[in-house]
Amino acid sequence: MKKEKRFSKKEYHEAKNSHINLDTSFINYLVASQTAYPMKKRPDRNNLPEGTVPCHYCPGKCCRYFALPIDTPESWKEYDYMRWFLLHDRATVFVDDGTWYLLVHTKCKHLDDRTNLCGIYETRPDICREYSSNKCEYEDHYVYDQYFELPEQVEEYAEAVLGTKRKREAT
Repeated sequence: MKKEKRFSKKEYHEAKNSHINLDTSFINYLVASQTAYPMKKRPDRNNLPEGTVPCHYCPGKCCRYFALPIDTPESWKEYDYMRWFLLHDRATVFVDDGTWYLLVHTKCKHLDDRTNLCGIYETRPDICREYSSNKCEYEDHYVYDQYFELPEQVEEYAEAVLGTKRKREAT
């Protein structure tokens, strides 16, 4: 699975001081997650030392979020549900290979902050066992078809896809 672009401190401050309207609490979270979890110098996946796996050099990226597939929105009501998702902290929506996902940026409670490894590795859930580090987001080459952080982005996209939204009827 691909992962969102992380902002450097410099990019964060440039964006914060520009005309771009960013959800700064979410950006602060992203910046903090990059600096709060020190890791060993990350070698290229193809040059890992004998007997190691990417997890030994990773900040536990795959354990810091979960993503659930959602229905492809086809109406204003369905786009409004997505807007509602994004009104919550640390939630984003993305499209990857035509599939829509709700992504919740939250750390697994069993990820060890000191080692960035699983604290219950031997008894981890099946979904974790089935996840392979062969094609994980160890590298930072991730791009999505669409990526939404703010409810306003969803509304703009919906308007481009569906046309102008009609005013809500008074109840």
